Amino acid sequence: MSSLLVLAIVVAIGVVAFLIGRQRAAAHENGTVKPHSRAHYHGWWAFLLAVLPALLLLAVWTIGSSVYLDRHIHAALPERTADSKVASEALDVSLVKSLAKGIRRLDANTLPASFAELQPLLAAKGVALATDTQDYMIPIAVEANKVQDRLGLFGAVITLALAIAGAFYALRQIAPRARARNNVERLMLWGLLAASTIAILTTIGIVLSMLFQTITFFESVSPMSFFFGTVWDPRFADAGSGGSQGQFGLIPLLAGTLYIAAVALLVAVPVGLMSAVYMAEYASPKVRGVVKPALELLAGIPTIVYGIFAVVTLGPFLRDLSAALTGGSPFIQGQSIFTAGLVMGIMLIPVVSSLSDDIITAVPRAMRDGSLGLGATRSETIKRVILPAALPGIVGAILLTASRAIGETMIVVLAAGVAANLTVNPFEAMTTITVKIVNQLTGDLEFNSPQTLVAFALGLTLFALTLVMNIVALYIVRKYREQYE
Repeated sequence: MSSLLVLAIVVAIGVVAFLIGRQRAAAHENGTVKPHSRAHYHGWWAFLLAVLPALLLLAVWTIGSSVYLDRHIHAALPERTADSKVASEALDVSLVKSLAKGIRRLDANTLPASFAELQPLLAAKGVALATDTQDYMIPIAVEANKVQDRLGLFGAVITLALAIAGAFYALRQIAPRARARNNVERLMLWGLLAASTIAILTTIGIVLSMLFQTITFFESVSPMSFFFGTVWDPRFADAGSGGSQGQFGLIPLLAGTLYIAAVALLVAVPVGLMSAVYMAEYASPKVRGVVKPALELLAGIPTIVYGIFAVVTLGPFLRDLSAALTGGSPFIQGQSIFTAGLVMGIMLIPVVSSLSDDIITAVPRAMRDGSLGLGATRSETIKRVILPAALPGIVGAILLTASRAIGETMIVVLAAGVAANLTVNPFEAMTTITVKIVNQLTGDLEFNSPQTLVAFALGLTLFALTLVMNIVALYIVRKYREQYE
């Protein structure tokens, strides 16, 4: 029995328990005894007791069954010899599992003993298997399907029995003074706590996954040469040598990341902030109803489209324009910091504008009216009252924009190139940390060389950079919030 079918049946049992529980609780509200909880709380308590323990058991059983099946297949495989045709035991298990899924579409009683004869039958069913599959895997796959069916049936029976038992237990607890509301609220509180814990643990897991690989990378490359090196030359061709001849200087990538993000913010923040002020304070409702959705529509354009626009239209235009101004060779390259920053800034204008507009409109109307009542003009009210009051939120909006600019990849690849240069000329090409992370992890590479492990060091550096930005922004927000509240 499939897990999806078991899940549907468990939810159906929970719904029936909810309806019966609510009906029985409503029947107890006869006016003689004041009920502690409303009828729907009793229904929800019955639903939760029927569904949650059963789903938890189903999840644990599914994971445990998968582990047990892998061990069963591994134990059934013959002993490996020096002339084994499959590269590893893990690949053996994977091939058997793939074969078992394909065999499910065929009649197990009429299976051929040869994979050469079985392959056309599977191909007719739309199943494609690796050519490394061997004949001895066929009976193992058939037995694996039987084991999986037995485990699935046993797990389904236990899960459904637990769901019914939970519903029956909850229904028997229904009484006028039963504290169903407290039970439901306590369970929901634990659910919210679990959700927040999962989010925290996920972040910790991401950091640890990068940290361990980064430590392995620094066992081969000196941290000083990484953090303070000015040359980026990982040399994939020399990966077999352990990276001894490669150079992993972070400075060119970090400089390119901050440089391009700064140019983008110089474009996006003034334009976006002024457009937000106009829409919040000057625009009529009719104009605002047209302009704001149009700006937000720009935020939905994929970044690859902006990158194509930069490399096909804006980059050549700026190059030809600079050539026409000098009358000779252009001083703006087709791929440059200025081109990438300008296009990225255009992409980020809707982010700054939309967030700042929501923040400005959230400023209490009494502050505007008080300023205007004291004789201040509208522009003075905006400069001296509204913007200072909204400054903490605006700083947060700028931080979000900066984080998105730092994490952008496609626009940089197409508009600024992949050259790890170290320059102050905005009309030359540079690249960013995110681009190099993609480059280092692209291709058929093993995670045992500095050329690949450096991507994790770059990712951890980018994480630390974003964390510092958040801390600085939090300090600014708290400082001005204390001043204006």
